[in-house]
Amino acid sequence: MRGVSTWVRLALLAVLAGTGLVAQAGEAAPKFVERMADTALLERVRQGGYVLYIRHGTTDNSRADQVPLGDFKDCSRQRVLNEAGRQLALQVGQFIRQARLPVSQVLHSPLCRARDTARLAFPQQPGGVQQVDGLLYTANLTQAEKQPVLKETRHWLSEPVAQGANRVIVAHAPNMADLIGYFVRPEGTVVIIQPQGQGQFAYVASIPPKLWPSLLAP
Repeated sequence: MRGVSTWVRLALLAVLAGTGLVAQAGEAAPKFVERMADTALLERVRQGGYVLYIRHGTTDNSRADQVPLGDFKDCSRQRVLNEAGRQLALQVGQFIRQARLPVSQVLHSPLCRARDTARLAFPQQPGGVQQVDGLLYTANLTQAEKQPVLKETRHWLSEPVAQGANRVIVAHAPNMADLIGYFVRPEGTVVIIQPQGQGQFAYVASIPPKLWPSLLAP
């Protein structure tokens, strides 16, 4: 029985290694390392082909999401943007325009805080902003409930974007934490992603709100 148990454990480790979940037996997965964007990266993003994943603006933490949410349009059951969050959304949108980053598509989570951030940041987006119900907040979901949400999030992060434009996704920190171990903070941070197709994408760098002035300095 001891030999059988050992064989089973070795077989399981081999399967996990093949999926990339472990590098070697007994080793932890690599820890996520955040990188800050620089002006050279902004120049590349101006050429298009990237995804800009934006965490919504700051919220009123005295109001927790009620579970289940039910009607996504009922903001009274959700944690919503506070006044600072609304101003932050306006500011981040302005920073993106000042940086001359072309945006062809703006998608947002169905929750009010993400929807309002998208509308405030991109008020003149051609065709408007688009709600994607599958980009739901994952923090209050079971592991089974998370799977379709993470699949949808991965799809929009990995789907190639044509050169000359970028896709914006306005959503939540837990989704990225579940996918790559990166809890995006603070609110309003822009995460630059390189989509690679077939469900694959690469984290490139982050732009927290306080970094924009140095990136845009003459």
